[in-house]
Amino acid sequence: MVSTFLWPLFRVSSFFMAIPIVGTQMVPVRVRLGLALVVTLLIVPVLPEMPIFDGLSLYNWLVIANQILIGVVLGFTLQLLFQSFLAGAQIIAMQSGLGFASMTDPSNGVSVVVVAQFYSMMATLLFLAMNGHLVMIEILAQSFFYLPVGLTGVDGEVFMRIVLMLSWLFMAALLMAMPAILALLIINLAFGIMTKAAPQLNIFAIGFPFIMLVGLFMHWVNVPIFYDHYVRMTDFMLSFIHSLLL
Repeated sequence: MVSTFLWPLFRVSSFFMAIPIVGTQMVPVRVRLGLALVVTLLIVPVLPEMPIFDGLSLYNWLVIANQILIGVVLGFTLQLLFQSFLAGAQIIAMQSGLGFASMTDPSNGVSVVVVAQFYSMMATLLFLAMNGHLVMIEILAQSFFYLPVGLTGVDGEVFMRIVLMLSWLFMAALLMAMPAILALLIINLAFGIMTKAAPQLNIFAIGFPFIMLVGLFMHWVNVPIFYDHYVRMTDFMLSFIHSLLL
């Protein structure tokens, strides 16, 4: 009974420590541990047979480290999805002059622009509303069939694929911010032509407030189409996480 419950618990608990939303500083460690215990109890009946646990064996400690590594990899990969939305919002804010308004992100403990925090909240609510957390728990349960408990875990190719996904993160962020970047680029070009035609025009007194106003307008335009971008990026990332197990 101990081995049946304890082996999955290591992988599930490390998964909840690394996954977004639950694995942030806003959720106390006791709550995360409680969720790990509950989820482990729910998925244990459908998992394959576990090896016998021997706490005094060095082999078992290596297996524990392997299970923690698998859980962290599955949880960390999902972080790339949410960071892409934060990076896209940061790009828009910096281009439109809204980057001066920053606040401390309670989930990460770092200072981010207010616009990025707004998109982070939208992504979190959409992820929960579309049962993304249930999909991740399903992938976690399937990982015990593709990567059974033992020393056979993720290989170097999986880590290389995750590292290469950093380029996808910036691609998704740029794709999200591209409409606003193009609009602001055209406006800056127009102000450059105006300054060349009329040098006495104070471009800083007129252009900067106008660019901030256009930046707010672009966010207003971008919010309705954010859902389509979110669905495409989330579907790709969840498929990528599932492919790591194959």
